[in-house]
Amino acid sequence: MVCFRQFGNQHLEEISDNATDHVGEYISHNRVRDLLDLFNIASVSLAWPKIAHDVRTPNCSRHMMEYFRGLAAEKIWAMKMDDASGHYTAGFFYGNNYWMGSINLCSAIANDDAEKVMKFGEGNSGLSSGINYKHDGRRIRNEKSPFVPGFFVIKLLFHMQNLTHVPRTLYIGMCLPSSCSEEDVQAIAKRLNEDKNDLHGQRTTILDVRSPTKKRYEFTSDPTFYILLVTVICVSCLLIAGTIYDLILTQHIKKRAELKAKSKELATDLTAGGLGCITYDLTNVMPNREKNEKSRGLNNNNSDENLAVESLDHQEESLGIFAEMLLSFSVVTNFKAICDSSVGSDTIPSIHGLRAVSMAWVILGHTCIIVFKYSDNMDLRKTVEKEFWFQTISNGAFSVDTFFFISGFLVAYIYFRTNAKGKLEKLSKGVNEVTAGALHFVGLVAYRFMRLTAPYLFVLGCVELLMKYFEQYSVFEPPTMDHANCPKFWWRNVLYINTLFPVEEMCMLWSWYLANDTQFYIIGAVILIVAVRHLRIAAAVVSAIMVSSWAITGLVAYSNNHIPNSDDPLALFDMIYDKPWTRIGPYMIGMCVGWILFRTNCQLRMSRLTVVLGWMMSSAVGLYLIYGLYGQELNKLGGAAYSSLSHSAWALSLAWIIIACSTGHGGYVNTFLSAPCIYPFSRATYCAYLVHPIVIRIMALNSTAPLHLGTDSMMVYFFGQLVCSYLLAFIVSLSFEAPVVTMLKILSPSRKKRI
Repeated sequence: MVCFRQFGNQHLEEISDNATDHVGEYISHNRVRDLLDLFNIASVSLAWPKIAHDVRTPNCSRHMMEYFRGLAAEKIWAMKMDDASGHYTAGFFYGNNYWMGSINLCSAIANDDAEKVMKFGEGNSGLSSGINYKHDGRRIRNEKSPFVPGFFVIKLLFHMQNLTHVPRTLYIGMCLPSSCSEEDVQAIAKRLNEDKNDLHGQRTTILDVRSPTKKRYEFTSDPTFYILLVTVICVSCLLIAGTIYDLILTQHIKKRAELKAKSKELATDLTAGGLGCITYDLTNVMPNREKNEKSRGLNNNNSDENLAVESLDHQEESLGIFAEMLLSFSVVTNFKAICDSSVGSDTIPSIHGLRAVSMAWVILGHTCIIVFKYSDNMDLRKTVEKEFWFQTISNGAFSVDTFFFISGFLVAYIYFRTNAKGKLEKLSKGVNEVTAGALHFVGLVAYRFMRLTAPYLFVLGCVELLMKYFEQYSVFEPPTMDHANCPKFWWRNVLYINTLFPVEEMCMLWSWYLANDTQFYIIGAVILIVAVRHLRIAAAVVSAIMVSSWAITGLVAYSNNHIPNSDDPLALFDMIYDKPWTRIGPYMIGMCVGWILFRTNCQLRMSRLTVVLGWMMSSAVGLYLIYGLYGQELNKLGGAAYSSLSHSAWALSLAWIIIACSTGHGGYVNTFLSAPCIYPFSRATYCAYLVHPIVIRIMALNSTAPLHLGTDSMMVYFFGQLVCSYLLAFIVSLSFEAPVVTMLKILSPSRKKRI
């Protein structure tokens, strides 16, 4: 045993000595820092004799030589340029693909005042004041940069088998002379990495080079900018004029009311004094606007699904149609209408809660998707995806199914109620059934188009301008190709057919929901018109649509081996996620629920056991769809079945919630969903959906460095996006959505004629 210990100790010492002999070799050749040194200005300087032949711009070659001499002479401006350039630091194996440096420092170098003199110890350090101090304490002036520095972002594909199993797209920010073009920098990077590819066996491909400091795009050179500018000016003038007119008219009404009150008091006093023969007829003193202000406002049915063109019970009015249309731009009236705590007779209060909660869910999902793309720890997503509660985010697609369900429900419920009141018959009186149906269809589609398109077009123009700007000025690439697609394919958005084309050509990616919802609306309008007289035919059509949708979705998922929970939820975006024939199920279910509540007049008697079972089943289905696949692995057939039926199952879960809350069996759930404080956020949901990705992109693309994510920071980002999105949504709603809704009601053909 002793001999074995002595042999073992001697052997360990020999291993330790050998390891010590080779440790320097291991460090020098196997450090990640050395392998990932993909663009180093010192390496460029050494290889410049070979690289210079690839540089086509004469000034670029000359300024690069001056840059090398500045570094050799330890010039502050040259060291600042090197400091402003991106280098590998840490976190490569945790998803750090952005080595951006500092564009702000690079841009500030040219603005440094080389003649500024400061005493030692005053203000900032010598590096920022333009002063350099030698070791002997003497003070010397810094020389100003002999050229204007520019910032370049090199996008390259990196694949080294012993480091990465799959290729990684890396972004490196470099502060170089602005006289160099993107082609020059790309040639430098390409030649620099050729030798490293041969030496280390790594594969580095230069994909693109961008320069955010070139400033090649100006708003003033874009026709879209002037269209938006004229629109904003005109709408602002109308808002100001409408608000002022509203305030003046309101003050006038108050004075008339006071006069009427005083007249009544005077008549009472005179009657008491024996002079009852004196009377005042002031019954028509006040304009009828005061009586009909609420019926003309937004509080009745302010939703993008409202297709009923309701009549306004106008009596003899003192205001002309142009005056009323001007009043539709009143910020005061529209703001009160949006924040009104009451709802119309044709609105189910719990709908407001579902809509507001779903909108917050959508913002949460989109925030996570975008901020993860621009983080320096992107692999954190792989960690948090394994957590149970992250299923709330990864299954956020069901929030859109909620919107589809609500749309279908309101379409059917309001249409049947409007028809039952005889309002639709008045619009097509004296014509045959086919003509009447055609008139109804044209009216409903026209109302929908005008109702949605005004704010949609405005936001679409803003997206085009902002994405063009960020594509040129941001150090990060935009998440989608809106800067290129919107100028070419905006007309698809206006016609609501953009989901019928490849996703690579889509402008304003999140508008897929509006396209699908409008297409469902058109189909639903035809079904409803038929259902008024031929209910069985309509029911058969609805059944056929749902069955075919399930079959197509299952077939696509099965043929593409799509496994929910294992694959990215957006993996088959262009095949399943955004296609109308795969997402129409919840809309059809919503229409069926709308018909049920109409036929029962929201009055259903259910036993306590039925209510309890209903809530248990609804909760079980909803919770399973969100959290049920956690830790589970479906097979190919099971994945196809889940993809096919899950969205409709979610709608069925919502169906019970709406039926229970509408018939007096909602309990605390109905109290929460119907809370008046939720109504303003629900009414602004449409505009919030339009603008919230813009707010998220502005935050991400305005950054000059990648985000570092954690649970706390993610919550801060989410709540910040939620608040900012709704603030902007209220502005857009007051400026575009609310006035259009009011004008459509004023111009409604079902409105009674003036006497």
